[in-house]
Amino acid sequence: MTTPNPFRSFKTSPEIIRVAVMMYTRFPLSLRNVEDLLHERGIDVSHETIRFWWHRFGPMFAAEIRRKRIDRLRAFSNYRWHVDEVFVKINGE
Repeated sequence: MTTPNPFRSFKTSPEIIRVAVMMYTRFPLSLRNVEDLLHERGIDVSHETIRFWWHRFGPMFAAEIRRKRIDRLRAFSNYRWHVDEVFVKINGE
């Protein structure tokens, strides 16, 4: 069974939505700052649209990031930790 496309009802491309949501989430930017940064790149969206995208797609992107992080950790499950001992002499002791 295929999963339905969550972007099917939007005119904007999924890449632009992903960039806007990730910019707002990843960096300490306001919605208006993200709007300005996108406008400088020729993408004209309002801060309210970015807020809507964030509420709609933010949890989906967060779950995707968590899933990828867990998969990466499982790939290194056979990694061994090595502890090195360090001896520091302070004032002759």
